Amino acid sequence: MKHPHHLLRTIRIVLATFFFVAITLLFLGLGSQFNLWLSWVAQIQFLPALIALDFAILIGLILLTLLFGRIYCSVICPLGVMQDLFGWMGKKQKKNRYHYSPEKKWLRYGVLVIFVICLVLGFAPVTTLLAPYSAYGRIVNSLFRPLYDLLNNGLAALDTHFEWYVIPHHELWLRSVTTLVVALLTFVVLGILAWRNGRTYCNSICPVGTILSFFARFSFFRIQVDKNKCNQCSLCEKNCKASAIDSKSGTVDYSRCVTCGDCLDKCKQDALHYQPLLSIAKNTSSSTPVSSERRAMLTGTLLAVGSAAMAQAKIKVDGGLAEIEEKQVPQRETPITPPGSLSARNLQRHCTACQLCVSACPNNVLHPSSDPLRLMQPEMSFERGFCRPECNECSQVCPTQAIHPIQPEDKTAIRIGKAVWIADNCIPITNRDSCNACAQHCPAEAIMMVDYTTKEGKKTQVPAIDTEKCIGCGKCEYLCPARPFSAIYVEGYTIHHKD
Repeated sequence: MKHPHHLLRTIRIVLATFFFVAITLLFLGLGSQFNLWLSWVAQIQFLPALIALDFAILIGLILLTLLFGRIYCSVICPLGVMQDLFGWMGKKQKKNRYHYSPEKKWLRYGVLVIFVICLVLGFAPVTTLLAPYSAYGRIVNSLFRPLYDLLNNGLAALDTHFEWYVIPHHELWLRSVTTLVVALLTFVVLGILAWRNGRTYCNSICPVGTILSFFARFSFFRIQVDKNKCNQCSLCEKNCKASAIDSKSGTVDYSRCVTCGDCLDKCKQDALHYQPLLSIAKNTSSSTPVSSERRAMLTGTLLAVGSAAMAQAKIKVDGGLAEIEEKQVPQRETPITPPGSLSARNLQRHCTACQLCVSACPNNVLHPSSDPLRLMQPEMSFERGFCRPECNECSQVCPTQAIHPIQPEDKTAIRIGKAVWIADNCIPITNRDSCNACAQHCPAEAIMMVDYTTKEGKKTQVPAIDTEKCIGCGKCEYLCPARPFSAIYVEGYTIHHKD
């Protein structure tokens, strides 16, 4: 019969696997039905819940930590589970590889203070880089999704060969070089750190880990050492990925322990137990004392975090029969933000650049920004599609309220931008051919063809735009046959207008 500790560790691994697979599938962009089933795994992540001011989830996660310790970090957080996978592969090469190291307070609290300040000020580049959930989202979207799309397209080719026509083909395109580089560096650096030293990032840099560490110090269930049984073999210390067990003194740093259960599984003396705090009096185990200084820091940090939270409040026009020169991205004076984001400022302050909306967009209009002030946050462009009036996928998956949920019937009343006509690119002027693609396909009926006399005196018809009707969907820009720059493109509004 298995020891209860083995069962607890098995349960933890099963739950961690479920959450990890679920959130990975969510970021792979499998479709609206999967988004509907799995969007909750993004909403229960700590930082998105904090930014969205979802107090029910925040209280639930804090109570979970007060009860069981930092189990969030080893079960729910996808970046934490990914590091555990690297650590597990590292242990295959060399067993008993870890050792105790003192807490690096200056680094942990320094990063947290910087993070809170940037969160309050809405300085996105720092918060997006430090957010663990968002970092994993960028890794999946930039590194794993292209591999998934390649596999899908291989199966789609096979599907077409047998004339089943069930699997759709996915378009492969590079959404952002900056995001790709950041995701690759994050993956490599965290992989090396986890391979060699376990959870270095979680216990020294991650702001969410530092916040939860304050509550974990007071957890009801915790790892305890029975000094009467312990022979100081140090197997527990050498297998603690959080470097939180000091076998010489028989103490556990509960602020860094992620309750993974690896130490329980390795102890051959039955000297380690995961049990209620009240059991401490029955044995000689000890824990890292909680000083008045730490209590004061706990209070100050919670106030700072609370203040931060309150401050947040391909259609092919030729049927696909000919090679068409790819369109170039126009130089927009004002970037276009998705419907439901309310304004550029709201998006900048609330978005953690997790790329979930980019993954969910079925129309290929969302891509990460390379603007330093909005680094990797979503913006819209219409070279590969347009924002369909009936689509609300991005608003349904955003876990931070950076994009508020909207219904398809309400979307056509939201004006996110306005179309702008460029005479020098327009085919009736440059090629002296008639064209009314923009007016013919405008879903808002905001474009009509009017008479126009060219410099050579030739009469033709060109588009005229009613900006009060234009919703900025980009269909005109996408379907415009002019190359490489469209004769009509969309300028964004800094604040969205609703009719």
